[in-house]
Amino acid sequence: MSIWLALVVILLAFYVMTEIVDRHFIKSLDNIAEWMKLPPSVAGATLLALGTSAPEISTALFALFLEGANPATGVGTIVGSAIFQILVVIGFAAVVKTSYLNWRPVMRDSIFYAFSVGLLILFVADNKFTLIEGIAFVGSYFLYLFVLFLWTKYVNEEATVPKNGFETPAGSARTEFEGAAHHLDTPRPIEAIEKDMEDETRRNPFKILQKTLGYPVEFLMKLIPDPEEKPRWTIPVFLLSLVIIAGASYFLVIAAEDLAKAMNIPTAIIALTILAGGSSIPEMISSAIVAKQGRGDMAIANAIGSNIFDILMSLGLPVLIYILIKGQPLTDLGGANITSSIILLFTTLIVVVLLLFVQKFKATRPFGLFLIFLYLIYVVAAYMGWIGG
Repeated sequence: MSIWLALVVILLAFYVMTEIVDRHFIKSLDNIAEWMKLPPSVAGATLLALGTSAPEISTALFALFLEGANPATGVGTIVGSAIFQILVVIGFAAVVKTSYLNWRPVMRDSIFYAFSVGLLILFVADNKFTLIEGIAFVGSYFLYLFVLFLWTKYVNEEATVPKNGFETPAGSARTEFEGAAHHLDTPRPIEAIEKDMEDETRRNPFKILQKTLGYPVEFLMKLIPDPEEKPRWTIPVFLLSLVIIAGASYFLVIAAEDLAKAMNIPTAIIALTILAGGSSIPEMISSAIVAKQGRGDMAIANAIGSNIFDILMSLGLPVLIYILIKGQPLTDLGGANITSSIILLFTTLIVVVLLLFVQKFKATRPFGLFLIFLYLIYVVAAYMGWIGG
């Protein structure tokens, strides 16, 4: 596969996964959550987090089980996506509009995120994952869910004060997206966000261009029933969405491997940059939209909290499944490239939290531009061989 063909396949795979997840998969999960009568916070931290991270999980699974694929593709996509979200997604949201953050959920998720990255650094040190480490990843996520349960029960975040430091200004975040948990006033968390963003997205030039170039995909998506309008189709659409996501991930992994060979660079570098950035583009666009609406704290808290799910579940669950099926540890994780990027990920988290603390949890335009600049340096360093060299 040539470089250009590999890039086209990668872009098309991302487009298909974005469309099926946004338009059908998450809506079907929303219906399932409602049928199960799950509280919004629990639904957001479980089913809806699974929906938004389905591409990463599927990519990791194919990278582990597909013959000839490199495990570094799956690991690199997760780690690179985390770096992209902590720098670019947060930075882009801050550039669009200054945000005054509620410091409590930011610090809560930052502490648990630091714990998750710490586990990752510890476990990749020997360039392999064991059964105990896979269990530790998944078990840690359930610990996070327990923390969220206690948090929603005992911590009151409704009370706000003016813009004088460590509180969110009244009215800036009537609807909060606390990390992986949608803390909303509606039993259908994702629906509230989608309806608020619908008009903005319709006017988005990127979306218009995307629909024009992706007309065949658009046509096929319209053939699939909308679970929101036809709830009886929820389970079939849910299963079909899984099949489509898996198919797109299959071609994504193959194209990434071929692109790395054609460019004569490590697969881990492709995963850390192109695959990671591509899988996070939808989050960047949606974060910019909600930030423009005055809810930048929702975007920033989500960028931190969703990474907890990505590390512990999008990576941990495929690793655990692989080890249980194969009966042996997972090796060849990407070596120094992955290890160096994970250490950089931990460093960027500390930098972001310290900068927010110094600014009294006010995310400004210069703050956002600085984070994006740091990511550009990271990409250049990755392709120049300065990372892990």
